[in-house]
Amino acid sequence: MLTIQQLRVLLAIRDHGSLSRAAAELRYGVPTVAHHLDALEGHLGARLVERTPRGTDLTPLGELFAREAQHILRRVEQAERMVARQREAGVATLRVGTFASFGARFLPAAIDRLRAEYPITVEISEAEPTRLVHLVEDGEVDAALIYDFADDPLFGGGGLRLTRLLDEPFRVMVAAHGPLAAQEVLDLRDLRTVAWVSSRSDDEASGRTIRRACRSAGYEPRELMRTDDLAMIHGLVAQGLGIALATEIAVDPRFDVSLRPALQDLGFRRILFATRPGPLLPAVERLRTILQELISEAAAG
Repeated sequence: MLTIQQLRVLLAIRDHGSLSRAAAELRYGVPTVAHHLDALEGHLGARLVERTPRGTDLTPLGELFAREAQHILRRVEQAERMVARQREAGVATLRVGTFASFGARFLPAAIDRLRAEYPITVEISEAEPTRLVHLVEDGEVDAALIYDFADDPLFGGGGLRLTRLLDEPFRVMVAAHGPLAAQEVLDLRDLRTVAWVSSRSDDEASGRTIRRACRSAGYEPRELMRTDDLAMIHGLVAQGLGIALATEIAVDPRFDVSLRPALQDLGFRRILFATRPGPLLPAVERLRTILQELISEAAAG
């Protein structure tokens, strides 16, 4: 049976010209090198090395086999490195949850950088934060990008480990060519008759923020419709059918919409990196660091 040690012995003899120098290079004893060489020649049924007064030379068959052995060893070493990196990553397939706007903006670049360091597969699950939190807690994803309302957090119990990545101020999304876009700052007291497009869940940060802000202006918000489809929200607003709450990252430039601040305090959306409590897998920890780096680069540039 061929062994990796036999191939390494043959290449060391070729490269160093004697059994003793090959043994020193491999940190073997000379009898061990001779044993591996004899076993290899016995397996192949051919002499691979000629002993000469000056040392050793490979026979023509030995040279031919050594060239193939070198390719084999390179592939083996490559496979060993891949296994080592996956072992260091702690996982072969990294499962990440995200919501649409932030995931589309930052995750592709983050995954590209992560895969340059770890040869792993990444699976993405897209959902709203309330669903993503359950996926993390149940172990169905290794980490998730979620958002919450900074002044009235919904998440943060003992079942999650949360790292703050970014605070984004909320703005009002309006049709770019509508009358509201002409105003530098919107007063929600003037928007009693305007309908909002909001999230399907009452627990999502955007819906809670809309209700709080409108109530501070003295009324309950009107609803045009509820949807978590970001493209649908943009389309409805661009058509002038309603307004929505958004942040800079969430705006899709393909749609004819604009963001306007409000006179009333709309607060902040906090972007969080959510994992289960306890030590992080190395790949998860590295993904978190990469996302922090990308956000810093975006803010600086």
